Amino acid sequence: MAESFGSLLRECRAAAGISMGELAKRVNYSKSYISKIENDLKPPNAMLARICDGVLDAGGALIEAAHAANARVKAAAVPGSLDRRRMLAGTGALLGIALAGGPRPVLDDGVVAGLRSSFEQLRALGMRTSPAVVLESLVAQTHTVHALARGNAEPVRSRLLLLAARMAEYTGWLSQEAGHEQDALSWTRHAAELARAGGDQEIASYAYVREAGLALYRQDPIATIDLARQAQRVGRPDSRTFGLAARREAQGHALAGDRDAFERALDRAAGPLYASIVDTTDYPVLGSTAPDPLALARGWSLADLGRAGESAALLGDSLARVPAANRRTRARFGVRRSLALALDGEIDESCRTLTDTLDDVARVDSATVRTDLRELARCLSRWRSHRAVREVYPELSRVLHRT
Repeated sequence: MAESFGSLLRECRAAAGISMGELAKRVNYSKSYISKIENDLKPPNAMLARICDGVLDAGGALIEAAHAANARVKAAAVPGSLDRRRMLAGTGALLGIALAGGPRPVLDDGVVAGLRSSFEQLRALGMRTSPAVVLESLVAQTHTVHALARGNAEPVRSRLLLLAARMAEYTGWLSQEAGHEQDALSWTRHAAELARAGGDQEIASYAYVREAGLALYRQDPIATIDLARQAQRVGRPDSRTFGLAARREAQGHALAGDRDAFERALDRAAGPLYASIVDTTDYPVLGSTAPDPLALARGWSLADLGRAGESAALLGDSLARVPAANRRTRARFGVRRSLALALDGEIDESCRTLTDTLDDVARVDSATVRTDLRELARCLSRWRSHRAVREVYPELSRVLHRT
């Protein structure tokens, strides 16, 4: 068995019966660079691993080996301590404002419905613009709803706590989109606390799905899989949360290059997701509201598994069903489709689809979308003499630098 990524790459290339020079041509890297990788003079990168895995039909082995090699390097890194100061800053003042002017207000169902409607408007705005536009109002409203819950009796109290929990969960998501991972984690855990206080375990279970999402964007498949599995076991997840957790687990397996485990987890997600009820009377729906989230996840993950052509085709079909108003979803999966096309060597089509996507990317200003956009920029830079790349690169650079 190969002891390193370089030796495994050499074995896979030999098994495929192609020379180093031929492999270099197929993946559009220089022969000298491939030589340095095979001789372990340079560390592997995830992009090269995915391309080579697809070209050599390695079944995910090269992707897994690249991850293992990079994980050993990252193992020495010490994560920073959790900082909740930004989340808690101004909380006392906000609560004072919410309850100023006399006794705590007693609310009826109509007022609770109005608060929920206000949140839905902020969430709709968050689909199409920068987190910076929404976060401040969302944080203030979340604290206000939490404070109002303390001054009301059941059943209004529980309804307010559950609404505050859903708002805190969405605040965590937008914090992640703004690039504040520690804030995202703090808000997600706060959402779980509020949900438990309101007598519901659903967000407590879903919080693990959100944490798994943070791990996925850190390129940490082990943590992604572990957290997603916890979401399927902890509390009493309903069919939707269970399905979303299994879907996230599948994405973790894909990131690790394990095709069989990916398919098993995705099959486990299918039934619960397609059978789940999208809305509830207690708080707005958890997770993505995009059409067919399972197809989008499959399209996302096939690129990680070295099947870039299939990934691009599936993402293209799925994106056609995403409403134009949901710019955030269109930006996320649009960039992912362009990346898959570039990984598949379809450079003209990658640039064409990217041109259609960059306006959405600029408007939603997402840190997580920029992760893939930067990888796409690195990929396209290998084709810098290509006419389509030269034409799109100035706008691509402008969006990256602007955000």
